[in-house]
Amino acid sequence: MFDYMIVGAGFAGAVTAERLARCHGKRVLIVESRNHIGGNAYDCYNDDGLLIHKYGPHIFHTNSQDVFDYLSTFTQWRPYQHWVRASVDGQLYPIPINRETINKMYGLNLNAFEVEAFLQSVAEKCPEVKTSEDVIVNRVGRDLYEKFFKNYTRKQWALDPSELDATVTARIPVRTNMDGRYFTDRYQVMPLHGYTRMFERMLALPNIKIMLNTDYREIVDVIPYREMIYTGPVDAYFDHCFGKLPYRSLEFRFETLNTPKHQETPVVNYPNEYPYTRVTEFKYLTGQEHPRTTVVYEYPQAEGDPYYPVPRPENAELYRRYEELACRTEGVHFVGRLATYKYYNMDQVVAQALTLCTRLIGMNRRDLLRTSIEGHA
Repeated sequence: MFDYMIVGAGFAGAVTAERLARCHGKRVLIVESRNHIGGNAYDCYNDDGLLIHKYGPHIFHTNSQDVFDYLSTFTQWRPYQHWVRASVDGQLYPIPINRETINKMYGLNLNAFEVEAFLQSVAEKCPEVKTSEDVIVNRVGRDLYEKFFKNYTRKQWALDPSELDATVTARIPVRTNMDGRYFTDRYQVMPLHGYTRMFERMLALPNIKIMLNTDYREIVDVIPYREMIYTGPVDAYFDHCFGKLPYRSLEFRFETLNTPKHQETPVVNYPNEYPYTRVTEFKYLTGQEHPRTTVVYEYPQAEGDPYYPVPRPENAELYRRYEELACRTEGVHFVGRLATYKYYNMDQVVAQALTLCTRLIGMNRRDLLRTSIEGHA
């Protein structure tokens, strides 16, 4: 008899499994439909010996010391600052937009105060910011919106920014200084030996069992357990009884090149040309030294693995119906991106999983994490 059946071996499933097994001595079975642990953060070596992220780039960043300290018990880190450029009119510009972006694009030499005044002069003030288009034109005006955001958003979501919730573009800052980093979090690092190795260490406990290549529905009535932790799509758990929650998916096309370096930054966005949205070069992320390099092109699509919840009011309302049903489902705990239909960063998923564990174990966050640190001292 298992205490918990955990559906999914990504961050949400792995963190809850590890805490319940280590802190509370629970017997845990993880059931994963893919042939590997790690969820979308899974990384592996390709045929050329290059470490790649199979499901696109995963950049770890957080302001939470709790989350950072917890994961640090399973991995060493390498410092990593993420830099992105956007290809516009044949030139590469810093993204998020900052002072360098403005000066380079318009042939200016503005200081931080003058950049703010410039942005104020071109902004189209919206009386009420509701959509992703509103967010951008309200801050940087129509021209920068057209050059950097409009077509990228259309490719990514197959919707015009005016049809998407404001949260999509509100995630992207606009800076008046020269800070070209994509993130400004306190902790910006990458697992020294990769995400998969971190997950392996996390789950290496005798009371954690893992079944790969398995649909949990095939064994849920065969293997006895007391409670379930579910990290898959919430609508799928309830057999899409209210209809399918919309997602956007991605196709990843990998290419290995006979050169040590392909592009000048880890990621280059292509908002206007080409059907793909961005190109990532993995050696920047991994720090690996190798005479060749691998890049991945991301092609947004409607069908495939669910990656991005589509943020529209009608979808939020549909999720609320599933959420109410989930709250009434005894013995099943829903956690993670897919189970809560929200676009979380990795650190946010870890924090959500830790919060669930404090409730299940009846232990406060400090004591919950102290067990981790002492256990790996």
